[in-house]
Amino acid sequence: MTGYTIRRATAADADRLHAALARLALHLGSPEKFRARPADYLRHGFQAEPLFRALIAEEGATTMGVAVYFPEFSTMRGRPGVYLQDLWVADEARGGGLGPQLLAAVARDAAGWQASYMKLSAHVDNPGAIRFYRRLGFAEDAGEQVFVIDGAGYAGLAERA
Repeated sequence: MTGYTIRRATAADADRLHAALARLALHLGSPEKFRARPADYLRHGFQAEPLFRALIAEEGATTMGVAVYFPEFSTMRGRPGVYLQDLWVADEARGGGLGPQLLAAVARDAAGWQASYMKLSAHVDNPGAIRFYRRLGFAEDAGEQVFVIDGAGYAGLAERA
């Protein structure tokens, strides 16, 4: 992996981050679900207490990859970890080791909050990503299943008795 620089994203990178994640949504076949805007990244990731961190891999001025992640805590392990929300590598950089380098950079950064594990989810209709994560040693957690509530359901959740 020569020629790539991996660095922490700054507020000035909100547009670059948005463009890369829009390409990820397109790759996943669900661009219509991608509703985020650069202002969302500015508001939530680059404030006094950011809700996420991001790394950008670049070759010169070209964005070649991004990783978006945040701290989490496992009450079962009794340890902090890192949740990888998104990992995207440009088509032309795939297979060259950039993905593992981004994951390694996430792990190094998460050492700052003493993370002892990394957790992520992969889209079931993205077999390439599933193979990639398995090759690196990630395993499915048979004891967990991902659930999501959003929209009106989430809005009404706080009003339940």
